[in-house]
Amino acid sequence: MADAVLWATITALLVTVSFPFYLYGAWIIIENDPVTWDVLTRHLTYILAGLVLTTGPVVGWMAPRLFERLSGLRAVHAIFGVQAYAFLLFALTGIVRIFQAKHSRDLYGDPAQDVDIDDLHENMGAWRFRLRIGVIGYVLCWLIAYLLGITQYALAYF
Repeated sequence: MADAVLWATITALLVTVSFPFYLYGAWIIIENDPVTWDVLTRHLTYILAGLVLTTGPVVGWMAPRLFERLSGLRAVHAIFGVQAYAFLLFALTGIVRIFQAKHSRDLYGDPAQDVDIDDLHENMGAWRFRLRIGVIGYVLCWLIAYLLGITQYALAYF
């Protein structure tokens, strides 16, 4: 039991620590216009750190133990967690295409070009929509899954 409490606490702390990385990564993109290659790599460094801090505990602790004591709360927690990753994949379908379009015009290397991002490709609006919906969906589902996980932690160990 003490071992489970230790690993559950470490898991809760790692997932909790990931949120500031997401916030700072988002702030980097919001505050920088235009987005240069340096800005993009700095942004991705923080976002990837947040993803690692969240995904590591999911793969290492939560997923293997899901069916040991399956309850309604765990099921809903897992559903929102999986849905968060589904939204992330949806966002990636937009991110990849936007990156390709901007990279082909060298807008990361030479951001001084006076080009409207929507003029880069006829589908840019749809790709940006996918990115926005995916990111918003990921964050909302992540927050719900996080709150359900913390509730589950509190009920199980306090």
